[in-house]
Amino acid sequence: MRYELYYWPTIQGRGEFVRLALEASNADYIDIARATGAGITAMMRLIGDSNRPPFAPPFLRAGKLLIGQSANILQYLGPRHGLAPKAEAGRLWAHQLQLTIADFVDEAHDTHHPIASSLYYHEQLPEAKRRTQHFLAERIPKYLSYFESVLNNNGSGYSIGRSLSYVDLSLFQIIAGLHYAFPKTMARSKRKYPRLIALHDRVAQRRAVAAYLASTRRIPFNENGVFRHYPELDA
Repeated sequence: MRYELYYWPTIQGRGEFVRLALEASNADYIDIARATGAGITAMMRLIGDSNRPPFAPPFLRAGKLLIGQSANILQYLGPRHGLAPKAEAGRLWAHQLQLTIADFVDEAHDTHHPIASSLYYHEQLPEAKRRTQHFLAERIPKYLSYFESVLNNNGSGYSIGRSLSYVDLSLFQIIAGLHYAFPKTMARSKRKYPRLIALHDRVAQRRAVAAYLASTRRIPFNENGVFRHYPELDA
């Protein structure tokens, strides 16, 4: 089965968590909006015409299924491509961790859009500066310390069991995104999270992931996605 991924064609965003899982497992998929000229039109049509419409991209067509929400898509893909535990308890744990990652991604987004997504960054700059101060001082340490403890408790170098899971791929993405958005902050604090940094490096070196990162399929970080680099925010 060839999957169809529907997401915006010029940003990593929340779709990148799904792309990483598809790429790491060498799944057969097409990134619709990037591969076809009518991709965005087709994406919006599915939102409007489906009996069970997704709220927003990303969503994945898998045969007759149309699956929305990154964590939900990964919960579907994980067991089918060796990226999730076989036992129910392990799958629930993986999903719980992924939902926590989704919470963190929302908070990262709100550093540059704390008032409304419909407003431009410069229209909410004072609020963004204040929000980011709290994010850097309080929220990054809270989340990363939690995930560091998950890796420490598991003891294998991975977050779950002894092999790569979709959670590890997502942790790679948030560490990469934080390094892009807040390089000064991450340079100061990286010694606090040695297991997360080691996991990031281990994931990046996996053959399928490394090939993806070096390809044109990997959209560079930019100031339209979730993780944005504004020097005035990186205190």
